[in-house]
Amino acid sequence: MGLRKASAYSRKPVVPYTRTSKRKGKAYVKVVPASKIVKFTMGNEAWFKQGKLPYQLTVTSTEKIQVRDHALEACRQYMNKQLDKALLDKYLFKIIPYPHHIQRENKMLTGAGADRMSTGMQLSFGKSVGRSALMKPGRELFFFAVLNEAGVAMVRKVLREIRPKLPGRIKVDLKVVPAVTPAQ
Repeated sequence: MGLRKASAYSRKPVVPYTRTSKRKGKAYVKVVPASKIVKFTMGNEAWFKQGKLPYQLTVTSTEKIQVRDHALEACRQYMNKQLDKALLDKYLFKIIPYPHHIQRENKMLTGAGADRMSTGMQLSFGKSVGRSALMKPGRELFFFAVLNEAGVAMVRKVLREIRPKLPGRIKVDLKVVPAVTPAQ
C-alpha cells in the first residue's frame, strides 16, 4: 500500500495539526514523519546578494490548498535540474513554505474477511502518514531570480511543465529590480 492520491487531501477543509512537544503529556502528535524536502535554496545565492540577478519571479497560490512535501520535492528536483542545465548556475530558486501540517490516515482493510479484522470508524483518529504545507490565497510558493529575459522564459516554461504536480491554481508575478553596478 502506497500513498493515497493527492485529491484525498489537497482541497479539503482542514484544522492544522502540528502540536509536538518533548514532554509526552503536552504532545498531541506522537510520531512526526520526516520532511521529504532536501533543500530549500538552490542556485547561486552569492550573485543574488550582490544584486546580479535583477529578474525576480514569485509563484503564488490563488486558492486555499494543501501541498504535500512529496509534490514540493518532485517539483524541486525537476525544476532545479532543468534550470541548472539551461542557465548554468546563473539563477536562484527558493521553496518558500515549510510543510508543518501532519496528515493522518485511518487505515482500513478491504477484501474478504476484512469485516472481522477492521474496527471501521470506531477510534478513527488515524496515524501520521505525511506532511503538507497549508496555503492560503496569495501565499508564496516558489521564488526565482534570473539574469535576463531568456532566464525568465525558461522559468515560465519549467513552471508550465510542473503544473500538473501541484494542486490548485498558481499565479506568476515578475518584478525587475535594477542591477547593482559596482562603485568606482
